[in-house]
Amino acid sequence: MMTHRDALEVLAARRGDRVVVTTMGSVAVWPQLSDSPLDFHYLPSSMGQGVPLGLGLCLARPGRGVVVLVGDGGLLMNLGCLVTAAQFPVPLHILLIDNALYEVTGGQPVPNAGRTDFAALARGSGIERVYACGSRGAWEAVADEALAGDGPVFVWLKVRGEVGKPTPAAPRPMAEQIARLRAALGSF
Repeated sequence: MMTHRDALEVLAARRGDRVVVTTMGSVAVWPQLSDSPLDFHYLPSSMGQGVPLGLGLCLARPGRGVVVLVGDGGLLMNLGCLVTAAQFPVPLHILLIDNALYEVTGGQPVPNAGRTDFAALARGSGIERVYACGSRGAWEAVADEALAGDGPVFVWLKVRGEVGKPTPAAPRPMAEQIARLRAALGSF
C-alpha cells in the first residue's frame, strides 16, 4: 500500500502551476516536497473546509487549477462540499488521502473505515471524473489524466495510516501564507 508521502510525490512531479491546498496530515508532508507561493497550508480548527476553499479559489481566479488534499475524516465532516463543487465546471482536483484514521488527532479509526465507498459518494454527488488508487503505481498511471482539464475531479488515494503522529503545524503563519498566495495570484 502506498504511503502518504508516495501519494504526494506523484502529485509534486505533476502539479504544474496549480495552487495546492493542504489540510491536516498533508500539511506535515507537502512542505518537504514543495515551497511554492502557490502552496497554502489550511490547518484551522474546523475540519472539512479545504474543498470549499479550493472551490472559492477556482471561482475567484477562473482557469486557475487548484488541488485540494483532504483526509477521509475531514471529508466525512463536510460531504456536502462534493455536491456544491459538482455544480461548477472548474479545474478543481480533490485528492482524498484515505488512511482510515483521524491521524493527527490521535489515530482514532474513522467511522466505517475500509467500508465507505468514497468513489461512489463522489459520483453520487455529481462529480463525473472519479479515480480510485490503492498503490503508487496505480496513481502514477492515472495522475496525468486526472490532473488534466476542468473538473471537478475526485481522486481517492488509499494510503497506509500511521498512529502516533503529532498534529502538524503550517510552515508559515496564516497571514504570511495569505500574502504569498495573493501575490502569486494577483491581488483579489
